[in-house]
Parts: sequence; C-alpha cells; structure tokens
Amino acid sequence: MPKAKTTLTDADYERLAQFRYGLRRFLHWSEQQARAAGVTPTQHQLLLAIRASRTPGGATVGEVADVLIIRHHSAVELIDRTEKKGLISRERDSDQQSVVHLQLTELGALTLSSLSGVHLRELAQLAPTIQALLGSLDDSDDVEDLLLKR
Repeated sequence: MPKAKTTLTDADYERLAQFRYGLRRFLHWSEQQARAAGVTPTQHQLLLAIRASRTPGGATVGEVADVLIIRHHSAVELIDRTEKKGLISRERDSDQQSVVHLQLTELGALTLSSLSGVHLRELAQLAPTIQALLGSLDDSDDVEDLLLKR
C-alpha cells in the first residue's frame, strides 16, 4: 500500500477549485435557463423533484422539502407560488388527508421538458471535463487516505 500523504498538494487544491468552479458555472447557467423559461430556479428544481418522484400519487410536500433541502413551510410557499403560475396541482391523499400529493400540469410538464432537454445537452458537453476532473481524483488515492485520517 502506498504511503499516505500528510498534506494536500497544490494540484489537489487546483482540482477542487476547478470542480467547484465548473459546478458554479453550470448552476449559474441553469438559473439563467430557468428564468428565460419564465420560472425561478427553485421552481425549476421543484418541477424536476415532482417529475422524478416515484411516490404513488405524486411527490409529497415533505418529499420535495427534503429533496430541495428547504424547510416544510418554505416548500409550501414555493408550491403556492408555482401552483398560481399553473405549473403544478395538488391533491389530498384519499387515505391520509394530511398528506398532499403534487403533480405537474400540462404547462408544468412542457416547461420542464424544455428545460430538461437543454440541461441534458449542456451536461453532455460538460461530461468530458467532469470525467477528467473526477479521473484525476481517482489517480490520487492518497487524498482519500489523508481524509480518512482526520
């Protein structure tokens, strides 16, 4: 087993900085795309969370709060605003009246489909760069050893 490093190298910091920069650029680009489509970035995330949910009857308020990493009451406010735009609908669970399920409306599904198409194309273009950065981390098992020592 190779000897573990005790300090991070300049190259380690450069890889981390490049990766974070790439993520921030993608997120900034994504926010611009959402706004151009007439939704806020968080509404776009909400639409995606609802569409990706495997919960029978549709995503629940609690589920989207968890996925979006926001508080329950913030999720309810976001859902209210998004429903007013006609992008989603909600329905109470027939067995548990306290549970609310969320579904995309036709407009919400069209908006999300359009946004998802451009996002997948952008990710396909970024994939080689991301893979190269992640590959450089694979080449540096010493970093994992260092982090495990902490």
